[in-house]
Amino acid sequence: MATQRHYSPIDRLLLQADTAMRTLLPFSGHPSRPSPAVVQPEVTMDKQQSRHVAGLMRINHTGEVCAQALYQGQALTAKLPQVRKAMEHAAEEEVDHLAWCEQRIRQLGSHTSVLNPLFYGMSFGIGAAAGIISDRVSLGFVAATEHQVVKHLDEHLLQLPAEDAKSRAILAQMRSDEQAHAESALDAGGARFPAPLRFGMSLLAKVMTKSTYRI
Repeated sequence: MATQRHYSPIDRLLLQADTAMRTLLPFSGHPSRPSPAVVQPEVTMDKQQSRHVAGLMRINHTGEVCAQALYQGQALTAKLPQVRKAMEHAAEEEVDHLAWCEQRIRQLGSHTSVLNPLFYGMSFGIGAAAGIISDRVSLGFVAATEHQVVKHLDEHLLQLPAEDAKSRAILAQMRSDEQAHAESALDAGGARFPAPLRFGMSLLAKVMTKSTYRI
């Protein structure tokens, strides 16, 4: 019978550091699923369209950096083993999204955001703090965050050029995964955040999107 490995606090900190490096260093993430864009045809877009799509994908890449950090912070401080395991599983799926977005950004001749380390640190701290408060708050924060992500993805899907099937396929799959994360967090007992708190989270998200579109 297989036994579950138990990590010491030092082990967990080292694992967190390794995850941070793999999240922030270029081409360090190894997706478990192939990109949905692989089966879609490449099309020629003008410079303005390519620059706009690259900006949208850069926003989504940074959003996945934040999600990865959030889940890792919450997993570090989660009180119940099943909650920690759920956070770690969600983080694994975010690695797919990270890699897919980065691949598409490079195909468009652009770069990921130089602000990613800043947003990773902020998100990790928020996630760890939520986990310290309670698992219910931590799960609620996941649900609220993922709902914000789904909203942004819907907006970006509307802004994509009709012929850009590669970017559309990536964002559509990401939307499906993020919606599932939100529902799973609520089903697991996550708190439903009040409207004023969700509004505050929305303002923070706008700061991230405005700053990473070009930088």
